[in-house]
Amino acid sequence: MSADCCEYCAYYSYDEYEGQYVCDRDLDEDELYRFMTGQSKGCPYFRDGDEYSLVRHQN
Repeated sequence: MSADCCEYCAYYSYDEYEGQYVCDRDLDEDELYRFMTGQSKGCPYFRDGDEYSLVRHQN
């Protein structure tokens, strides 16, 4: 999984109040700017949302 693919991140969830998917991590302005403009290699907080990854790793 790529660290710039929000759809697969564990912090990416649906916000019923806003009616859209949002990132639950609080990025500061500088981090958000670098990520949105492509100046960073990827989100530093990306966490694979695959709950089975730990089990596959143990086998």
